[in-house]
Amino acid sequence: MNDMRRIERATDMKETKISARHVNVHYGDTHAIKDVSVEIQDKTVTAFIGPSGCGKSTFLRCINRMNDTIDIARIDGDIRIDGEDIYDPKVDPVQLRAKVGMVFQKPNPFPKSIFDNVAYGPRIHGLARTKAELDEIVEKSLRRAAIWDEVKDRLQQPGTGLSGGQQQRLCIARAVATEPEVLLMDEPCSALDPIATAQVEELIDELKQNYSVVIVTHSMQQAARVSQKTAFFHLGTLVEYGETGDIFTKPEDSRTESYITGRIG
Repeated sequence: MNDMRRIERATDMKETKISARHVNVHYGDTHAIKDVSVEIQDKTVTAFIGPSGCGKSTFLRCINRMNDTIDIARIDGDIRIDGEDIYDPKVDPVQLRAKVGMVFQKPNPFPKSIFDNVAYGPRIHGLARTKAELDEIVEKSLRRAAIWDEVKDRLQQPGTGLSGGQQQRLCIARAVATEPEVLLMDEPCSALDPIATAQVEELIDELKQNYSVVIVTHSMQQAARVSQKTAFFHLGTLVEYGETGDIFTKPEDSRTESYITGRIG
């Protein structure tokens, strides 16, 4: 089955949010992403899986132009969100990143209060006209990140004083505070213990009601638990993409089967 048919098989009635066509990424002489085409749906959790160094995080960072910050990175191809070319020279990367939130592997709260961590994005993007509006955005974001009840009485205390799992949920609150449409998560649970991981996974399941969520994970069990679609990357190539259940139980490519069963990776 060719790549385009795989893409079509993976795309059902939900509307496409992110469309990538023939994306290549070079870091200097290294060809990190090789001709990747994929359609990612709205209000769906899509997992990127594959061995370390296979390109999944690199491709994730193309979706909010984080690779722009790397001098030796060169990106070719076409990536569109809601039909808009995000690499068009007219697109402001700062505004794009308000629309495409990002949560990183290691929780990275700012050295500010819990309140100011969440208020930071809405302030710089002018989303609140009054203190009352800002208060409302902060509370709503902390509630969406399922951490409001734990922090509501200590909003002026530093975010860095929270536990690892709480810090990661604070970072998710910070990411959703600018009302993004897409939420990118780069191994968001790898630094967390099993209880905190379960809390974040439960949260990811709720977030798909409002966002297109794309998660890079090294844990196949996590991908199986939280995602509806899974993309398997290997050596910079998108090998297979489809319904998560199909990828894990009846993969079409022998490389996918070898990774799922532990023979490669």
